[in-house]
Amino acid sequence: EKQEFTIPCPVVTFLHDLSCSVPLSASTALPVAQHVAGREFCRILLKFHSTFIRFSSLVHGSSMKIKAISRVEEEHTRECKADLLKVQRNLDPTLRPLQRAKEYKRALNAVKLDRLFAKPFLGAMEGHCDGVVSLAKSPTHLSVVLSGAADGEIRLWDVSSRHSLRVLRGHAGAVRGLSVTYDGRRCISCGDDGTVRVWLMPSPALGEMFSSGGSVIPRQHALLVCDAKTGGAMRDVDCHWGKETFATAGDAVELWNEGRTEPAAKFSWGVDTVLSVRFNPIEPDVFASCGSDRSIALYDVRTQTPIRKLVMQNKSTKLSWNPMEAFNFTVANEDTNLYSFDMRKLTIATCVHKDFVSAVLDVDYSPTGREFVAGSYDRTVRIFDYNGGHSRDVYHLKRMQRVFCTRFSMDGTYVISGSDDMNVRVWKAEAGSQLGTLLPREKRTKQYRDALKNRFKHMPEIKRIARHQHVPKAIHKAQKLRRKMEGAVRKKKANRVEHGAANASLEEYRPARKERIISEVE
Repeated sequence: EKQEFTIPCPVVTFLHDLSCSVPLSASTALPVAQHVAGREFCRILLKFHSTFIRFSSLVHGSSMKIKAISRVEEEHTRECKADLLKVQRNLDPTLRPLQRAKEYKRALNAVKLDRLFAKPFLGAMEGHCDGVVSLAKSPTHLSVVLSGAADGEIRLWDVSSRHSLRVLRGHAGAVRGLSVTYDGRRCISCGDDGTVRVWLMPSPALGEMFSSGGSVIPRQHALLVCDAKTGGAMRDVDCHWGKETFATAGDAVELWNEGRTEPAAKFSWGVDTVLSVRFNPIEPDVFASCGSDRSIALYDVRTQTPIRKLVMQNKSTKLSWNPMEAFNFTVANEDTNLYSFDMRKLTIATCVHKDFVSAVLDVDYSPTGREFVAGSYDRTVRIFDYNGGHSRDVYHLKRMQRVFCTRFSMDGTYVISGSDDMNVRVWKAEAGSQLGTLLPREKRTKQYRDALKNRFKHMPEIKRIARHQHVPKAIHKAQKLRRKMEGAVRKKKANRVEHGAANASLEEYRPARKERIISEVE
């Protein structure tokens, strides 16, 4: 590899004085390149570096360029004895007519190995005495997770050691909602007993985090207890992303300040029970709610008024905002699908996410905004791309029951789920990914395989292997029955169009993204 070095004229003159046998002119650099090799020349420059500086300070003159050969030793040295010697290759495609076939075979092997070594389940955190119905993650600590059970118990977990650090007791009924403040210092909980409780997030000691679990887990009481003024049970709670404010969902949406026992504002729009409430992470003064009247409502804290409302055919259970796109959110629906919307145009969904065979109970976005996780009544956890109609991965276990809550970790590496079998489970976000520190060569190999899979993802064999998902027998039968029912509905619509009026096709054939939407109210 040829590189250019710029040296001052006094340096050339000094080299000429060192070697009298080499005729060297101070006005040109050609004799240096002819009589001194590039590597020896660099070594001489380093050896007499201090002398060069003194000569350069004494004599002022113009600089000149010298072309020398430079080689990096790491590029031609083996990392271990088992490696092959590195050789230079000519990358001309005409010399390798079978290169594309080789890359296709490598991509096929990479997809097969991903499925072969896919072991997403990492472990379960045990300790609850009833089903886990709510989860919360800390925005400031990667390894801190809170879980609420149906018996009113809240547990603080350290995910890295899978140990329970604290037990928070106080609720008389199921803990339906959990949320951690933006600074990670306090957590808010609400439940069927109609109370809202503010807890101090403890900071456990190092020995407590890595203990064997035999010691007694410390218990903690709430800092503040607030009674709901609506008189009913609380269904959900969510904290503001930049203020000491949180919103609760019950008979209405109530806005609270952390230090007060009375709600600061109340929002209602003709609904009996609000099931879910979420603040927008990008526009934190905007929040959305899902109601029992099959509605999705948008509110603005600044004006303290509702913005708009969408009514669907089935009830939506949970809602989650995309953390990277301010206008987009996804709702989990009881019709086994998830729907993504743009808040600027609610008359049509941006995407319909299918694959579940029972009601979807929770949804949560990854911090990257490129994918989200959802849990269902059919005892599975599925991961979807933000614009994908079908799931990328499906997780299930024999002992896992109905999944009530799911969360992505704050680094997007893990998925956490809580189910009716009293366990909190930790999964990989990428089923075949390798955990731990990777060597540079391992990182390059992974990047190369990912690039090959992306290049040949349209090939039939690779697409079939990548899309294959093993599911339990009961779910497989339910999917088969569902496809049969959908086919019967399509056939019935075709018969109506064939034997109906001239405009029957406009009434029967509606886009799937509009089919479940009834109306929009402003």
